Amino acid sequence: MVSIVNPTRQVLAAGGISAGVGIRGVRGIEVAKVMKTAGYDFLFIDLEHGSMSIETACSISVAALDAGITPLVRVPHMDLQLATRCLDGGALGIVVPHVDTADEARAIADALRFAPLGHRSIGGGFPQFGFAAVPVKDAIAALNEATLVVAMIETPRALENVDAIAAMPGIDVLLMGTNDLCLEMGIPGEQDHPRVAAAVDAVVAACSRHGKTPALGGVLRRELLATYLARGIRMVQTGNDLALLLTAATQQVQCVRSCG
Repeated sequence: MVSIVNPTRQVLAAGGISAGVGIRGVRGIEVAKVMKTAGYDFLFIDLEHGSMSIETACSISVAALDAGITPLVRVPHMDLQLATRCLDGGALGIVVPHVDTADEARAIADALRFAPLGHRSIGGGFPQFGFAAVPVKDAIAALNEATLVVAMIETPRALENVDAIAAMPGIDVLLMGTNDLCLEMGIPGEQDHPRVAAAVDAVVAACSRHGKTPALGGVLRRELLATYLARGIRMVQTGNDLALLLTAATQQVQCVRSCG
């Protein structure tokens, strides 16, 4: 039997909190080793927003496999053909935004899992096996086990259906997209609003009932993030590459200016 190491799955299985970073503006594969050295568990490679190509996303994914950090790729809403191409190209997980219903969750799981769990088409020469030839039966079992399928909860309608989405076989993680949810609720930017806290509780509760992982994205304020982690969130997208670079660069230049 062959197996694939997914560092994020390992952290979650051990009861830890998994931390990731968004990759949107950086194009070099070096970012995989940089973020591994920084201590992150996964890259959140973003094809929903920004201009990154699938070629770049897959190159970063292959580098991430070697670096020991999980490459997750976010695709545009329900673009499941792009999603399976990213999995073929080295991703160890797919993030699908704006999942509002159980029917959408079912379609996602069906497209991203190999039979008997779904109907994903089998290719060959997978980067996850170092491009080595692997017996089909072993390959599909290992890939089904290693792949993380993440459904984003970003609307009031999704919250109404959160239990049914969490109950869907083949879905591993429910990721609350805080900024879009606030927009949809009519409270843009109010991440500390009681309705947001209630949404976190709803996601955590649904995941607890169905053995899934509750995740959070978009919350950068440390005190507020700590509050939501204390409510049961187990996986966090902590920001993105350009924002982190800008913050560090700003602090450094301000230090220099203050010494002049």
